[in-house]
Amino acid sequence: MHEIPSIQKNAPIYVAGHRGLVGSAIVRALTSQRYTNLICRTHGELDLIDAVATTAFFERERPEYVFLVAAKVGGIMANMTYPADFIYQNLVLQSNVIHAAYRVRVRKLLFLASSSIYSRHAIQPFKEEYFLNSPLEETTEPYAIAKIAGIATCQAYNKQYGTHFLSAIPANLYGPNDKFDLDNSHVIPGLIRRFHDAKMSQAKSVSLWGTGAARREFLYVDDLAEACLFLMGHYDDSEIINVGTGEDVSIRELAELVKETVGFHGSIVWDATKPDGTPKKVMDITRITKLGWKARTKLRDGIHLSYEWYLRNCLKHPYTPKH
Repeated sequence: MHEIPSIQKNAPIYVAGHRGLVGSAIVRALTSQRYTNLICRTHGELDLIDAVATTAFFERERPEYVFLVAAKVGGIMANMTYPADFIYQNLVLQSNVIHAAYRVRVRKLLFLASSSIYSRHAIQPFKEEYFLNSPLEETTEPYAIAKIAGIATCQAYNKQYGTHFLSAIPANLYGPNDKFDLDNSHVIPGLIRRFHDAKMSQAKSVSLWGTGAARREFLYVDDLAEACLFLMGHYDDSEIINVGTGEDVSIRELAELVKETVGFHGSIVWDATKPDGTPKKVMDITRITKLGWKARTKLRDGIHLSYEWYLRNCLKHPYTPKH
């Protein structure tokens, strides 16, 4: 685990979105490294879409370092169903936090964007310089535009005010504290939930969107958290930086792997009338690799850990399986 060079253990560090998939992993990483002054607020305690409340919070707490990982996120279905929510909430939230961080002279801020900022037509693997060189994927365009705006905001503040605001681009994430509901989850937790429900109900098959041919890169969230700490100490550039494994897998292969992990013995039916999304998404990780960081968790191991977390934390109350 990488510590953050030059940051004192008692420096005030704000993790925006500490209960989410990424934020909770960053809190785990910081705690394990004995950073003692972590500032965390739930949505009920602080609504980051409220500019006045956000500004007051920053002026009162005066954090020196900020991990901006709070966001409205979801899979293809959620993005297609709630495009206005995705663009509005993310634009306002990130703008409020970045501007407040500037006002109180935060030493360093890391903004977490998304690989959806890269075009579906970009050359694979995605290099940082391919950013904004062709049209975006239609199914996630509003979310991607909001994330692009966040990157541009960080760069603009760095240029005009001399701030130190970084933008990292993670691969598709999964792990503890993910959302496992069927309507708004990402790929891996959605598959875990579907196969587990099918296993418990003794279903003969599971229907999945698309053809299974699309290829994706997946990063275990605790690896991303380690990368975020690493970048806080080793990166100080306005240019975006990719964080991933540099390896991809087809959704069909992924589904088989999750099916095996869960122990479902039925068949998989692919619904080709539903979209696959971007045909292939894998990122070039040369820049962060040269800095000295590399992901440690293999996909099979990460899926196993995620399923164990799901069993321990999401099945405390009975529910009716959905098919």
